[in-house]
Amino acid sequence: MTTIKQKQLWKYLFLLGPFFTAAGLTTGLVADSWGVVPLVLLILGITICVLWLVWQSQRSQWWKQRSTQAGANAFVATIAVLVIVGLINFLSTRYQLRADLTETQLFSLSPQSQELVRKLNQPLKIWVFDVTQNPQDRELLENYRRQSAKFQFEYVDPQSRPGLAEKFGVKDYGEVYLESGEKRQLVQSVNVNERLSEIKVTNKLQQLYSDRTAKVYFIQGHGEHPITGGEGAMTQAVQGLSDRNYTTTDLNLTTNAKVPDDASVVVMAGAKKELFPAEVKALQDYLNRGGNVLLMVDPNTNPNLNSLLQEWGVSLDNRLAVDVSGAGVGLGPAAPIITSYGQHPITKDFGNGISFYRLARPLQVTPVAGVQSTPLLQTKPYPDSWAESDLQSEKLEFNPDKDIKGPLTLGVALTKKISTTPPVTPTPTTSPTPQNTATPTTSPTTSPTTPTASPTPTSTTSPTPQNTTTPTTSPTSLPTPTTQLSPTPTATSPAAQQPEATAKESRLVVIGNSDFATDNIFKQQLNGDVFLNSVTWLSQQDQQPLSISPKEPKNRRINISIAQANFLTLSALIFLPLIGFISAAAVWWKRR
Repeated sequence: MTTIKQKQLWKYLFLLGPFFTAAGLTTGLVADSWGVVPLVLLILGITICVLWLVWQSQRSQWWKQRSTQAGANAFVATIAVLVIVGLINFLSTRYQLRADLTETQLFSLSPQSQELVRKLNQPLKIWVFDVTQNPQDRELLENYRRQSAKFQFEYVDPQSRPGLAEKFGVKDYGEVYLESGEKRQLVQSVNVNERLSEIKVTNKLQQLYSDRTAKVYFIQGHGEHPITGGEGAMTQAVQGLSDRNYTTTDLNLTTNAKVPDDASVVVMAGAKKELFPAEVKALQDYLNRGGNVLLMVDPNTNPNLNSLLQEWGVSLDNRLAVDVSGAGVGLGPAAPIITSYGQHPITKDFGNGISFYRLARPLQVTPVAGVQSTPLLQTKPYPDSWAESDLQSEKLEFNPDKDIKGPLTLGVALTKKISTTPPVTPTPTTSPTPQNTATPTTSPTTSPTTPTASPTPTSTTSPTPQNTTTPTTSPTSLPTPTTQLSPTPTATSPAAQQPEATAKESRLVVIGNSDFATDNIFKQQLNGDVFLNSVTWLSQQDQQPLSISPKEPKNRRINISIAQANFLTLSALIFLPLIGFISAAAVWWKRR
């Protein structure tokens, strides 16, 4: 009886092992400090557990039992599963893999934003001064941070950190600031109605790192679209350029005989009247010295640019581009819908996106030596599109004798290498020796002496006299003057004075429509992107990110009539339950 009690006592004593182990872990975790007490409890508990296992193994040989082996296998399998799950969790936090399955990539950054953030050369931080963290805004900032470790962001309560708010000049809740080094810039103010915009963040990033401000001139005076407001104005396009760190101003070539040297791009948007020959000459000279021009020419207009365009291999077709595929979206046949774009930096990210051009003229492009051309905008093939020559007829029909089958080119980008050589100013060298000097000389003899000539002149920079002849005469002869000719100015080797020629690239974009860049139409589909990307490429700022289109979810709602809605209601409430009831009755009758 005493032996049984001693065995039970040892059994209870060994239960202290798990107790001390749990107490040590609890003490360390709660106190957040692994001092002497938690370590002593852990060591004591683990030691008691190990002694109990050794004692049990010597007493009953339990490790050889089948139940022990099954339990050990289950324990090892459980530990392995936990290790695998922990490893997967660890890898997922270190190396994130995300897939955006939405059609318009609503939850992903645009390629332009990704490229810009990946090329950050110094740390950058976004400060959001607000008390609430909007999940949509935070997800956008997380997308930026995933692209580069140099991009960070932080939400700050202006009331809790007034010194930081004063440093940035915060005036209200919701203001978002960008900071890089000593540079700080307001991005936007967010509120319930306006959330953080990728377009604004990326544009501010570019402005912060841009070391130059490109200047865009808009030609005025021939009926072009105004840039300051009014009917057919381009204020939205001008604002888009301003957001991308461009400055815009108008240009009148009748009062300025030359395009200013600080012009990065010159835009002619929808001239309705002819340019004077001097104005065309100014544009040609600007292009010939490495300038960049965007020409948007509407149908039924003649801006007198044929001589300029001919040098680049472009001719304006007087026909009207017709596209009958746009009737389903409310656009008439005179508004071609473009979904096919050339392989070019302007359109590289467009994919199968849509842009449309109300009243557009086709362009004819012919190869010219030294000019590289790339079609930008192409209509659909015939019979969906063609170039219509009869503009007076109310019924549009293809006439094989006068019309041209699609696809038609509505926009083209061209480049030309311009070789410029600085002028050479020759420096003539003259002799300091007096000219036409007469020196009478006499000979002690009476016999004449043959005149002697100086050595053959050489092409050097030395002022040594050349062609000196000294005839001598006898004493009985009259004195004969000795004439010294001044040396001919010497010229250095052409290879020594000729400066090296420098090559510039001149760029030209021609689009057979200007209406797509006007207000209200500018922000529809990819119209604004075509204009902004064209100006960006023309400005030759290769590091400048191109335009970013706002992402909108596709409208997938089904428009049905009242009769169709009633049919769906009856089907859900009557027909489908009735079919189920009849099927159940048939099964019951069969098994009865």
